[in-house]
Amino acid sequence: MAARLIDGKALAQTIRDRIAKDVADLQARSGIRPGLAAILVGDDPASKLYVKNKQKACDAAGIYVDEHKLPATTTQAELLALIEKVNADPKVHGILVQLPLPMQIDSKVILDAVDPHKDADGFHPYNMGRLVEGMAMFTPCTPKGVIKMIESTGVTIEGKRAVVVGRSNIVGKPAALLLMHRHATVTVCHSKTRDLPGVCREAEILVVAIGKAKFVTADMVREGSVVVDVGVNRLADGTFVGDVDFGPVSERAGWISPVPGGVGPMTIAMLLDNTLESAKRFAALA
Repeated sequence: MAARLIDGKALAQTIRDRIAKDVADLQARSGIRPGLAAILVGDDPASKLYVKNKQKACDAAGIYVDEHKLPATTTQAELLALIEKVNADPKVHGILVQLPLPMQIDSKVILDAVDPHKDADGFHPYNMGRLVEGMAMFTPCTPKGVIKMIESTGVTIEGKRAVVVGRSNIVGKPAALLLMHRHATVTVCHSKTRDLPGVCREAEILVVAIGKAKFVTADMVREGSVVVDVGVNRLADGTFVGDVDFGPVSERAGWISPVPGGVGPMTIAMLLDNTLESAKRFAALA
């Protein structure tokens, strides 16, 4: 029996509709319109597309976008000066620095310079540390979206055996923490994991985020499991696939997310959600 689809696009639209209503309510009640500073350095086509999609989603939700497009020759000092400016801007409640940055700029220095109270991406060490405690002001957008997708299936996370393939600071580690906070028993796998297929087969919930096209095959998946594919890989013919071999795996899994149309739209929805929540906190302090 084929797996049921976790439709990230449809779920994201439902969330964005709710956000648009909340944005309008907040503005009517407090006069505050949520604002996001979007910073793009260079002309990487993928980054430009990501920022364009995020801006379009913000516009639809009524969120103000303070867009900054900088040349690839921008220095670290110039970018830090811009970060300082948007940190101090009362109209900005969330800050997005699109990665990757040009080689002359240290991404860690830039992300650390973002005001943690405006860290809509959830990458600042302050928020990452609070995430360990289960008290983050901002949860990284992609892992937050992954959890929403799992919850949308109706499958209870508590007590489940969960496996996260990938240990990046952006997806793998925070996803593991979020699952742990919901009382799953979590294993994080990586390039040094012994018998990776065997570990994956134990997973009732499997989250894959390694950036290798069709890496997870059907023989690595437990029958009836929930599979969330975070990977986006471009093939030679220009098509995009995930880290999971979708067709064969969908014949074994109980639930599976597609690529595209899965985690991607949810990441953008969670960015909007984080910006809204930040604006609500600012309104409460006003």
